[in-house]
Amino acid sequence: MKKFFFPDTAHSRWLILLIDQMIVVWTLFISIVLTNTLSYTEVFNAGNAVYVALYCFIAAGVFISLRIHTGIIRYSNTEDMLRVFLAVFVTSLLFVSVNKILSQRFQLLWHQMDKALILNFFISSSLLILMRILVKGVFFFFKELKSETKENILIYGSEKKAILIKKAIEQNEDSNLSIVGFIDDNRDRVDKYLEQKKVYHSCSVELLKEKHNIKKILFAEDALNTLNKKKIIDICVNEGIKVIMVPPSDKWLYGKLDSHQLRDLKIEDLLEREPIKLNKKNILKDLSGKCILVTGAAGSIGSEIVRQALQYNPKSVILCDQAETPLHDLKLELEDNFQSANVKIFMANVQNVNRIRTLFELYKPEIVFHAAAYKHVPMMENNPAEAILTNVLGTKNMADISMEFGVEKFVMISTDKAVKPTNVMGASKRLAEIYIQSLNSPEIISTGEITTQASRTRFVTTRFGNVLGSNGSVIPRFKSQIEKRGPITVTDPEITRYFMTIPEAVQLVMEAGAMGKGGEIYLFDMGKPVKIVDLAVNMIKLAGLTPYVDVDVVFTGLRPGEKLYEELLLMEEEIIPTHHPKIKISQKVAYNYLYVNQIIKDLIVLNNDGNDLNMVKKMKEIIPDYISNNSRFEELDLLVAN
Repeated sequence: MKKFFFPDTAHSRWLILLIDQMIVVWTLFISIVLTNTLSYTEVFNAGNAVYVALYCFIAAGVFISLRIHTGIIRYSNTEDMLRVFLAVFVTSLLFVSVNKILSQRFQLLWHQMDKALILNFFISSSLLILMRILVKGVFFFFKELKSETKENILIYGSEKKAILIKKAIEQNEDSNLSIVGFIDDNRDRVDKYLEQKKVYHSCSVELLKEKHNIKKILFAEDALNTLNKKKIIDICVNEGIKVIMVPPSDKWLYGKLDSHQLRDLKIEDLLEREPIKLNKKNILKDLSGKCILVTGAAGSIGSEIVRQALQYNPKSVILCDQAETPLHDLKLELEDNFQSANVKIFMANVQNVNRIRTLFELYKPEIVFHAAAYKHVPMMENNPAEAILTNVLGTKNMADISMEFGVEKFVMISTDKAVKPTNVMGASKRLAEIYIQSLNSPEIISTGEITTQASRTRFVTTRFGNVLGSNGSVIPRFKSQIEKRGPITVTDPEITRYFMTIPEAVQLVMEAGAMGKGGEIYLFDMGKPVKIVDLAVNMIKLAGLTPYVDVDVVFTGLRPGEKLYEELLLMEEEIIPTHHPKIKISQKVAYNYLYVNQIIKDLIVLNNDGNDLNMVKKMKEIIPDYISNNSRFEELDLLVAN
């Protein structure tokens, strides 16, 4: 029955136009009789049919021009009512003008219509508006009868965005949401009504939850600054109210909000900082029209570098990785997003220098983002040979061949675990950093291994902490443990980590890469360190569960090589600010290329012997502040101490 009375089809719009025309013509007859312009019998005289038709024609043209019939009546608002007034006024004005002309030329009966038209303006516009109000009232009356089974929600957002969300929900007949009101931090709006719904202050959330059994709060993603968003989200999380994020209206499907576009709050939203402002002109100048190579392209950071690099109009982007399935998945994603035209796939292991040389001969890349690396601390602690072959030798292979082929810029992705390393993985990345920095030293030309032309390659290193949601990070692991109702395993109650979202990290990589002159290590502002146990507790709350009741948190002890906290800066390094507030430069530390090149070659020879202790011992000789923690290699530190 509801579908019959409130259809959302094109036919219903023409039906509305027909009803509107019937009302304006009928009220015209009434106005003529009430003003004694014509008698009742004269109104229906066949000779006056021409004027009725003329009035209908003018009214229909005006109503169609002003699109009076295209709105959905049950969602009519003040703007729609004003348009109805305007349509009737314009219709009357045009009819008076035409009628005056005809009366003067033909001296017909309808030359004294002024009073009737004035009365008709008020009667017809009032009836048209009343009809819309009645339809709207009837619709919402029946809708309220069904609202008892719906979830009570609040909407948080700026005034305009909040109204858009409200309308989108009300227009979705399949929605099971009932809007109680709006939440706003602006006290000037509090206690006022917006679209017949009251505006409450954010401090009222707890009371509203008890009074109205609030289950959810909808957020407009782009409506709040980060501080206000975090404040209200913290309140919701602590009160057990589910937070639903609504995408910006320009991303709605065909201008309508689809339920599939709503998403649950993610832990990234709790840790979110102010959006990064990029110098896009500088990045565009750096990447536009260039052939870009991304190693480790199938990984979390590498794949995001690919996505963002494609936004800067490169000539081509080469995706290099040895992981077949993730690389294939990324290729399909880019095809689905119509971004695959300039993408080339090249499967290779960075340890294989001949295969990498083939890659460069084939595509001749101009910019290289080197993200290929082994990153899991416990895995590399048990397999140091692979850490050296990929993180050290692989980086050396990529850098050497980049110089050989005259690459313009080489950007290496490093980690905060390279600072005062306590594990093999961090030490291997520190060795990679040292080698990359040594390639900017002047004596490299004198070796004869590198030509003067090739030395133009600028080598840049970016160093940052953990990224949220990367493959194998704590976020996916905690999610899986919560789904199984726990327990969540945290290594230590005091362990902290710096966190950054993947897009944020890559944006800074792009910015640092564009500003790099060669030899710098760029450090990113990671914000405040986060206690992992707090992260776990918040994720439990986000899932609508109670920590230590529904899901327990247990402490398992530090893993081999794991630190309690991470650092971004070495003691001997000093930081220099850049034009970007979130990027600093670690002042260059000079490394002799001849020395560094030789010690890495010696390390690779030891690696081929397959003796883990000898390999790690050599790494500790090269990196004096590499002191193992909770690892089988601690005995090497004891030998040095004694």
